[in-house]
Amino acid sequence: MTGQILSPDELEAALRAIGAERYHNLHPFHRALHDGRLTQGQVQAWALNRYYYQCRIPAKDASLLARLPTAELRREWRRRLVDHDGDAPGTGGVARWLKLTDGLGLDRAYVESLEGLLPATKFAVDAYVEFVRDRSILAAIASSLTELFSPTIISERVSGMLRHYDFVNSETLAYFHPRLTQAPRDSDFALSYVREHARTAEQQEAVLGALKFKCGVLWSMLDALDYAYVTPGRIPPGAFRPTCP
Repeated sequence: MTGQILSPDELEAALRAIGAERYHNLHPFHRALHDGRLTQGQVQAWALNRYYYQCRIPAKDASLLARLPTAELRREWRRRLVDHDGDAPGTGGVARWLKLTDGLGLDRAYVESLEGLLPATKFAVDAYVEFVRDRSILAAIASSLTELFSPTIISERVSGMLRHYDFVNSETLAYFHPRLTQAPRDSDFALSYVREHARTAEQQEAVLGALKFKCGVLWSMLDALDYAYVTPGRIPPGAFRPTCP
């Protein structure tokens, strides 16, 4: 941007252009995951590391919820906490992700211990939580707009994994089905908020920067997985080491 103020439609177009260029569905590791070119051990590594992202989403949302100035906004954002933490033990997205790691043959206690995380996974996810905690409400909400692009990647992921991997089934991948409706609902709200409140050039730059940052978080997580478990396959000390083929 050069300091000009974009119309809401122009701002939305710029946000969608960022996703088209930077969303992690384009990453080689994700292409390999969807196309059936990973081993079970490599899929386990992905699910284990992604668990840290999933389990920290509620903390990220809670930090923003505490700063929202109106009951209306808090009610809206509170739904995200319920989506991920559930409203009873064994419910919600985090619990469903653990069913995925269970189904892939990972020990649940080991997954929840976080002992096998790649260092880069922890750095990237923690940076995202801190970004949402410390930046403006507008930038924090804008960082969630990767959800604009998630229904496509979820559809590809589920169909591709079911087609190519005999070690997964529909129950294993149950996490993803609710996200096909939750993510569009959440992104519709966030996009509407950003379109309404990003009025100055500075605010619009912050919004675009927030989405670029979030795309970078997701991309860097896959970079780390690719480096450790695909090429050149250098797993750092203490990180998960697959025992299955």
